[in-house]
Amino acid sequence: MPVRVLLLLPAFGGIALGVGTMALAARRPVYSTAFTTPYGEFALLAAGWALMLAAFALAQRRPAGRSAGLLFLAGCGWFLAEWDTPGAAAGWSFSLGLALYAAWPAIVAHAALSFPTGHLRSWARRALAATGYAVTVGLQGVGTAVFLEPTARGCTNCPPNWWALADDPDRSTAMELLGVRAGAAWTTLVLCSLAWDLVRVSAARRRAIAPVTLCAGACLAAVGASYVYSLDRGFLGSDSRDGRLWLLQALALALLSLAVLAGLLQARRTHQRLTRLVIELGGATSPSRLREAIGRRLGDPALDIAYAVDGGRHVDERARPLLLPLPEGTAATPLRYGDMEIATLIHRPGLLDRPGAVDDLVSAVYLGLEHARLHAELLDQLTDLRASGARVVAAGDEERRRLERDLHDGAQQRLVGLVLGLRGLRTRASGQEARLQSAEDEVRAAINGLRRLARGIYPVLLKDAGLAVALDALTEERSLRLMQVPLGRFPGVTESTAYGFVDRLTERQPATVDVEAERDRLVVTVRTDGSARPDLTDLADRVTTLAGTLTTPGADDTRWTLTLRLPPPDGDAAHATDSDRHTVHSDFPDTRATKRI
Repeated sequence: MPVRVLLLLPAFGGIALGVGTMALAARRPVYSTAFTTPYGEFALLAAGWALMLAAFALAQRRPAGRSAGLLFLAGCGWFLAEWDTPGAAAGWSFSLGLALYAAWPAIVAHAALSFPTGHLRSWARRALAATGYAVTVGLQGVGTAVFLEPTARGCTNCPPNWWALADDPDRSTAMELLGVRAGAAWTTLVLCSLAWDLVRVSAARRRAIAPVTLCAGACLAAVGASYVYSLDRGFLGSDSRDGRLWLLQALALALLSLAVLAGLLQARRTHQRLTRLVIELGGATSPSRLREAIGRRLGDPALDIAYAVDGGRHVDERARPLLLPLPEGTAATPLRYGDMEIATLIHRPGLLDRPGAVDDLVSAVYLGLEHARLHAELLDQLTDLRASGARVVAAGDEERRRLERDLHDGAQQRLVGLVLGLRGLRTRASGQEARLQSAEDEVRAAINGLRRLARGIYPVLLKDAGLAVALDALTEERSLRLMQVPLGRFPGVTESTAYGFVDRLTERQPATVDVEAERDRLVVTVRTDGSARPDLTDLADRVTTLAGTLTTPGADDTRWTLTLRLPPPDGDAAHATDSDRHTVHSDFPDTRATKRI
């Protein structure tokens, strides 16, 4: 049998219970709070049926938890409070009314303390709920009823009390007074516990449970006021003030039901949005489209998603680091699947306050989030790998510069000293001038070769003066024409790669060189006048390590293009052009881009 059909049985039972209670109380209206209070008949049915309606709606949600059953029992208890009417009921119904007439506040307190799952999460809550049942059912109900026999006290129209063991007015009065006092103390503790719940939980949780908690607290506050008002007389009565407090209790119960229904309506609307999100995403989707779709469906276009990577860091879908903690006006909600955190949603406060909203979101877009997380993790690893490769390249450049310095300061200086020594010896020796001159020429040739070798290892001008000056110096010994070159400085590995690219292509053929610095890229274009195609395999590997591109010419083309990614600048690039075909460009610091929420 379908679940919804099974739920119709208690629904019809609740309707019948309300109608039967009205019929029973109408037989002796003088003893009924509902019939002795203005608009009491309407309040009786509205509060009880509203609780049952909220329970019926909550029971259709999966998983429903125990809250639906507690709300239904609270509605039943609200009606049973009228069943202790003397002379209007049969023995079994009268006895049931005597035992349970005060039980519904304990059920409402149980539902409020355990909302929304119906499970009491701590021993203190369980003790508080158990105390409520002990006071309302144990003391005020059965504890009083066992010493009460109405027929023995002259009530000829009263049905028999099935709980009565003896008729003892003193003990019955004492139990009623104890129940009233214990009820006043218990309701105070429950109100303090509910208030503490609203204080200690997070803001998101507070917004989720506040409507139900406040309505239940208002109802229990009215119950507590009734207990306090009854302390002097020692029993719960039904005078005009009791009637007004009873009306407040009925109103609070109706508002409690509306709060539950409003939460279910909001949950349904969120579920519909998430369902549309799944349909919209359908199939493979890019991480950026996933973020935009989730933000659009949840009504927060500025929503962002952070993915946890190795080291406890968080990055976005492009592997850009996200700086936490968050600024004022934003909230972060971890999205978990089992024990694993797949993402953290960064959004405006209050977006996912409803209980179960996070679980609904994860179940709807889990595959998309997992794909985006793996994509971000891969990009982050690739970024780290490229950074490591760039450090290796920079270390190699530094080692070559050290070798160049050692050759310049060591072997070259010794050879220069040898030339000076040969020159001095030639001025003093006679008959050996030709042989000494030949030796001096050989040493000078060795010096020139050593200088070319040192410059090939690492040009000293590149480190000291920059790319523009180093390329200018290269034009003095090559058939090389420079169109424009930025005068500003760039990261060392960028300058050495660009210089090596030009040096390799212009070694054996004339060429025209054009260097442009965009905001995030350095583009070097070399047009050669010959057909030589040098081997650039090692240079291509270096460029790939630096996340750049190297484009070789086609069959009818002579244009070689090198594109290198630059770190972001500190400020706007300043551009100016002088008469010597050089373009002034601002420096680019060697830093990594960071995205701040």
